[in-house]
Amino acid sequence: MPWKEKDNALHRDFTFADFRQAFAFMTEVAFAAEKMDHHPDWSNVYNRVSIKLNTHDAGNTVTDRDRKLAERIDGIFARYA
Repeated sequence: MPWKEKDNALHRDFTFADFRQAFAFMTEVAFAAEKMDHHPDWSNVYNRVSIKLNTHDAGNTVTDRDRKLAERIDGIFARYA
């Protein structure tokens, strides 16, 4: 499922084989986000991770920073699919 732009944010849900895989994905995303100094709003329940991206400094709207992080997240997810 691709990213959807809704309510001034990019949204995407990810599903994994189990909790350990979901948590490993989140760990990789955390390091990538920290490196980019752009952090997601996210939640995790067992094997599901939901991510919302927008830029607080730009009035909580979607910017190129969000699109770049979304692209990076997609690359990380591709290794788990």
